[in-house]
Amino acid sequence: MNEVFEAVGESAEAPHTIAAAPELVSPLADGWLRCWACGHACKIPPGRPGVCRVRFNVEGTLRVPAGYVAALHCDPIEKKPFFHVLPGTRTASFGMLGCDLHCAYCQNWVTSQAGRDPAAIAPIQVTTARDLVRWALARGAPVLTSTYNEPLITAEWAVDVFQCAKKAGLGTAFVSNGNATPQVLQYLRPWVDFYKVDLKSFDARHYRELGGRLDRILDTIPRLVELGFWVEIVTLVIPGFNDSDAEFENIARYLASISPDIPWHVTAFHKDYKMTDPENTPASTLLRACAHGRDAGLRYVYAGNLPGRVGPWENTVCPSCDLAVIERRGFEVRAMRMQSGCCARCGTAIAGVWDGVGPSANLPAESGRV
Repeated sequence: MNEVFEAVGESAEAPHTIAAAPELVSPLADGWLRCWACGHACKIPPGRPGVCRVRFNVEGTLRVPAGYVAALHCDPIEKKPFFHVLPGTRTASFGMLGCDLHCAYCQNWVTSQAGRDPAAIAPIQVTTARDLVRWALARGAPVLTSTYNEPLITAEWAVDVFQCAKKAGLGTAFVSNGNATPQVLQYLRPWVDFYKVDLKSFDARHYRELGGRLDRILDTIPRLVELGFWVEIVTLVIPGFNDSDAEFENIARYLASISPDIPWHVTAFHKDYKMTDPENTPASTLLRACAHGRDAGLRYVYAGNLPGRVGPWENTVCPSCDLAVIERRGFEVRAMRMQSGCCARCGTAIAGVWDGVGPSANLPAESGRV
């Protein structure tokens, strides 16, 4: 797989790359370039990559990944997790290589840490935007999702794919760390419907350990809401890292201050990649986080990764009458009690996207630059 990265540095016509979108690059003096794909906003000298290791300055042109996938699966949409988007359906999920962070507990490290960790080896599959859309349609997936690595750093390829997906009537989604810039969110907005952000901590020091900055993510989330994306937030709860009552309270209050309708998922950590010291997260810790979310005024709080062990916190509950309008166990939807997006008992509208997304009859012509 390293040949993908090596080839990018060798030629302006390297395989699996295209020129960056003009909205996401600015020329600087002496052939340097400013990249706007993620919150690092890297200043990249000629012949070098950005922090992500996949966006390269090649003779004054920013070359970026395109035309391949390193992971491709059809998942329950609840696995992303989106609990308020077409529950019970599946999403065609694709990923590429690279990330702008280096989380020691990454569960997708074989793709995300490629180019940074020699042990991160994932084979690539050359493809086109149209073929990915055809693959999704063949599996009856109404949503196509960019995930498994950080999709912001491969935003151009995602837009090429999503332009084709939109013509086929599919919804589109990002599963992201949220380390964005205003430029990249404006670029994505016409083509991305649903956006999941990993809010990893509310401690700036912890974010620096992961290679990021908390303030960037805290700028991104309200901007996503203002721009009209459907947003859900996930916090992977890691014992000894981000499981204090203060962190839970601060995250919950922050989200509620943006909108009480933002779903907040608190999910259980399990030992992975380089983080094998903490114990796996117990159900009691997730329940404690959920209580903080409820007390802060969030209407939709969920506990994940421990199916059957967190009581009602897997369900979507009507904020007016407490009816479980969607019952779940893990990623399985077991019952729905909604009518036209409203609680079947009291008629209260439940925030989310419940219909209006799905394949059209016609497969679009090839789209994009690959």
